[in-house]
Amino acid sequence: MGEAINLVENFKVEKVIFNCGPHNDLEKELIKVLDKKKIKYYSCIKELNIDKNKLYFLQTREYANENDNSNVIYTEINGYKFMFMGDASTTTEKEILSKYNLPDIDVLKVGRHGSRTSSSKEFINEINPKYSIISVG
Repeated sequence: MGEAINLVENFKVEKVIFNCGPHNDLEKELIKVLDKKKIKYYSCIKELNIDKNKLYFLQTREYANENDNSNVIYTEINGYKFMFMGDASTTTEKEILSKYNLPDIDVLKVGRHGSRTSSSKEFINEINPKYSIISVG
């Protein structure tokens, strides 16, 4: 989120999607820039069509913890299943497991940079990812 304004200032951005929950100070600053540049933005959406592909936003509940409000995105491309966990913790993982049947994910972008507050054993066993990506350092 910290570089979002830089991205909007230096690249062509058509739309921005915010997670559920109230906007934090960084998001409010970004919204000022979006309004100035007349860029549309949305919050707490359920799905997004991109050409023949669809992104499903699985986290549509508002939590008190900002990280649990992270967008959690699921998509299938060319028969491969991808899941991007953002900064969601085990709290969000439990909700997702109770709402969706998502076995055999091909690629998981691990939540919370692989910290101990995400990627519970129950969650990993249920979605059974072939590959996991952890963004750290």
